[in-house]
Amino acid sequence: MGKRIYVEIPVSAPMDRLWHLTQDLSCHSRWDLRFSRIIATNAAEPLTFRYEFRLPFHTIHGTGTSLGTRTGAQGHATSVLKFTTADPLSPIGPGAGYWRYVPDGERTRFITGYDYSPGWGRLGRWLDAPLIRPALGWATAWSFDRLRLWAEEGLAPERTRNAWLLDAGARAAAVAAAVTLCAVRPGPAAGLVAGSAVAAACLAPARREVPRAARCLRRARDGKTGVAPSSLASLKEPA
Repeated sequence: MGKRIYVEIPVSAPMDRLWHLTQDLSCHSRWDLRFSRIIATNAAEPLTFRYEFRLPFHTIHGTGTSLGTRTGAQGHATSVLKFTTADPLSPIGPGAGYWRYVPDGERTRFITGYDYSPGWGRLGRWLDAPLIRPALGWATAWSFDRLRLWAEEGLAPERTRNAWLLDAGARAAAVAAAVTLCAVRPGPAAGLVAGSAVAAACLAPARREVPRAARCLRRARDGKTGVAPSSLASLKEPA
């Protein structure tokens, strides 16, 4: 396994709402970019489930187990997870992780840390550190901000996804127009205009309803939140 992925975001919403949006499987798959569908196979604790991730020409399938606990002191809560897949096209293999819900004044620090064994054999091990793990970290952080917008402002994940697509499309169009301008009318003036357009596309702040991975912390602020809860070790392996 490689360097554990860590993501944290403060959410200004009641704990009950955050717990529901993260623990209800139908809600979870709506805001989390890493899953297309999650189906419970056993409602008892620990929960067992199947998950899907849809690609253009293939759907990756896997299984997992999870256990949520809300008995921590001062309102703290945790959820632990183990997952696996036998799909040869999955870029990630067996793994484990956790969520922490840490009260912080009127907000809750929502935290995850997880790790996995790379898929795709030797190719996956070679691509994991430079490509797959950073992409998964970005997808997790982007999803956490989409969750925050849902919990705090009631913005449905489908709406914020569409807002992000429009924002990304507009930025890409500005860059494409700048490149085209330089190709059609090369020269200092065109270069200045194109450079300004590219800078604006890259640096312009996103609207509030556009999810952004950059709103999340990617390193633990303290030693405790960066360590998995003890309940993860005793959680049974998924079938």
